[in-house]
Amino acid sequence: MSEQTIAQALIAAARELSADVEGLSFAAPVSHRYNPLTYAWAAHEAYLRRYGASRKKVIFLGMNPGPFGMVQCGVPFGEIAAVRDWMGIETTIARPANENPKRPIEGFACVRSEVSGRRLWSLFQQRFGTADAFFAEHFVANYCPLAFFDNARNLTPDKLPVAEAAPLYAACDRHLRALVAALDAQWVIGVGAFAQVRAAQALQGIDVRIGKVLHPSPASPAANRGWAEAATAQLEAQAIWS
Repeated sequence: MSEQTIAQALIAAARELSADVEGLSFAAPVSHRYNPLTYAWAAHEAYLRRYGASRKKVIFLGMNPGPFGMVQCGVPFGEIAAVRDWMGIETTIARPANENPKRPIEGFACVRSEVSGRRLWSLFQQRFGTADAFFAEHFVANYCPLAFFDNARNLTPDKLPVAEAAPLYAACDRHLRALVAALDAQWVIGVGAFAQVRAAQALQGIDVRIGKVLHPSPASPAANRGWAEAATAQLEAQAIWS
């Protein structure tokens, strides 16, 4: 596929995913759910067009948007400084219809750091220098596009009841298969165990290899002891990086 065709395939897949999850409902303790593929679409589309329009060796797959990352700026693991200053993406961000007053959308004016994103993008910047060099063979995506909140508390999709998770996972699985096909990816690397497991299930029978790196969350003692070094060692051990 041409670069334009690949980008259009990613955009179409993201729009389909967004539409699929918009119709889903989630009971308490979920008080609010955010879909950055709607209110932050301009930034997400810019990310897909600029950095997704070519075949990739590796897709790094996260779980779902973080409250100070993709929730704010529409880019996976979206530490604001990395998205704005390293990737060169900055757009107006709208607001979700049902905004959580305890988790306001500030867009690129958000000053809180998405620690996982800061660690992830810092490693890629240190290793590859420019965003263009990194994205020449790599891409970063989230398995689930939705963020969930119990008032101020962030909820992750793995905590949802089975009846609510099943249709969500079905939509996310379809999107991941479309993503892998459009990018002709050789590897999908789960950033954390959840993403690895979901990728393995969604991509059964597809010619792509599945791996994992430690999640860079500050809630992980192992990540706090030196995530970049641990992730690099894991990628080298899997012969993804040398």
